[in-house]
Amino acid sequence: MTTETLLADRSLGAVPVGWDADMAVTALYSAHYRSLVRLAVLLVRDVATAEEVVQDAFVAIHGAWRRLRDTDKALAYLRQSVVNRSRSVLRHRAVVEKYAPKGMPDAPSAENGAIGEFERSAVIEALRALPARQREALVLRYYGDLSEAQIADAMGISKGAVKSHTARGMAALRTTLEQLS
Repeated sequence: MTTETLLADRSLGAVPVGWDADMAVTALYSAHYRSLVRLAVLLVRDVATAEEVVQDAFVAIHGAWRRLRDTDKALAYLRQSVVNRSRSVLRHRAVVEKYAPKGMPDAPSAENGAIGEFERSAVIEALRALPARQREALVLRYYGDLSEAQIADAMGISKGAVKSHTARGMAALRTTLEQLS
């Protein structure tokens, strides 16, 4: 099977057995980098950090390639790694924010104005207000278009918990958006 054939197949579900880590990770990167970054952006709320999270996940899978039990599940491993690393970033941010010195507010910059325009979307704001697990479940389900089983694998929880987080998240979103209208 040629690299061109695999790259044309966007799912890249199975990686040929004879491939080394370099070839396999390069093919996975070409096929899935952008979608993993989009997933991470929705979780960490920042493009630069999302790109860093995804790059770290690819470095980790490259280093662990020989230890992977089932290379056919490399994409699931990457997704779970991105979700876990995103959680870690959010935990780190919470600690930094908790202990950061409070300074005098500066005048709003042009960058803040641009970011403010983007953040005015009611759905994104409502999504951000959700608890982390509900937000993750909704992002993976409706943005990532993953099945309940894939979400359960990525989040490290049961399918029943995925259903519960998704239902509660949708109910909270509905309530918040109805209040805004």
